[in-house]
Amino acid sequence: MNDCEFSELSLWITEASLAGRSEAEMLAGVCERETAAGLPIARALVLIDTLHPVYEGRAFRWTRAQKETTLTEYGRTDDDVGRWQRSPFYRLEQSGEPMLRRRLTAENENEFSIFPEFRADGITDYVALASRFTGDEVIGDMDCVYSSWATDASQGFSDEQIAEIRRFMPFLALAVKSASLAHVAGTLVETYLGRDPGRRVLQGRIRRGVPERIEAVLWFSDLRGYTRLSDTATPEEIIPLLNHYADAVISAIHDEGGDVLKLIGDGTLAIFTSEDRGRACEAALAAAARARQGVAEANLDRVALGLPVTEIYLGLHIGDVFYGNIGSKDRLDFTVIGPAVNEVSRIAAMCRSVEQPLLVSSAFAAAMGDARSRLISVGRYALRGVQRPQELFTIIE
Repeated sequence: MNDCEFSELSLWITEASLAGRSEAEMLAGVCERETAAGLPIARALVLIDTLHPVYEGRAFRWTRAQKETTLTEYGRTDDDVGRWQRSPFYRLEQSGEPMLRRRLTAENENEFSIFPEFRADGITDYVALASRFTGDEVIGDMDCVYSSWATDASQGFSDEQIAEIRRFMPFLALAVKSASLAHVAGTLVETYLGRDPGRRVLQGRIRRGVPERIEAVLWFSDLRGYTRLSDTATPEEIIPLLNHYADAVISAIHDEGGDVLKLIGDGTLAIFTSEDRGRACEAALAAAARARQGVAEANLDRVALGLPVTEIYLGLHIGDVFYGNIGSKDRLDFTVIGPAVNEVSRIAAMCRSVEQPLLVSSAFAAAMGDARSRLISVGRYALRGVQRPQELFTIIE
């Protein structure tokens, strides 16, 4: 590839990155252009770490045979240390070198775990590169972009072809990093703010003090006897306990279209919205059923391990709330406020007094329309901090 062709390639990578092309599209575009120019790439891989509670990073693989790029999200390397330590990228990490090259032969095919498969597929030459970040550009474990390039040409790569790969790789690495940072931003805001608030923040709706008035079904749940459990369990047991039950509750809310806004110790605040009030109520009740099933399954697992178990208390209410950014100029919280938020937490607290796992307000019952027949009254109660007594209902099993 001459200087003019290289300028065209680097310009294409830059424009593709600015246009928001995915990492997979950019890797495929580079490989297709380079193979057309005579670079004998049989396989290419680009991987980058990310900030995600489950996946450590994302790997993009291109093969000449398939002419497409596949994405693999890989788990924490702590979960499979042996596999990582048998990879060429681990060697680069440990050595600090920018490149590792091996001509694949019978003598060295067991040096790394991937080499036997490569040899079987006719790969003759392999190059791994580390395009490293420095200083403030390092974000968590995202400290470089790794890439590998393999050929099945009988003579392998020439030195000039390897130089060409090393020449365009900084452009591709920067483009991949840019795209990955967009994924990181999305992951962070949705993980810590919730799915809908996260999307709103990424859309630029971060102006302080301009909340939106909405009607929503409000969910507040907590764990039965959490104070006693936290007093008797060791600190090492509390976090797994909270995570175990949060998995059941949060996944149930998300599966039915709700948004989790806050985790307050053992408590969960969530909302369900819909143009149809009855549909939002039905979604919340469906999530409640899912959550109870999930907690039951979690309890079976925990009993088998000899761990303490509990149940959830849940209050449901419907009302107008203010939804948006509240806080100081330096620290904002995307949440809901209003009397209805206080009421739903008080309703959940009444579950202990009336010995019911689920209570809903009279406003919630009224919004259900004909489906109200599924509910039964448990009486009128004065709620702390709420002016008027409320009639509360529970679901008929």
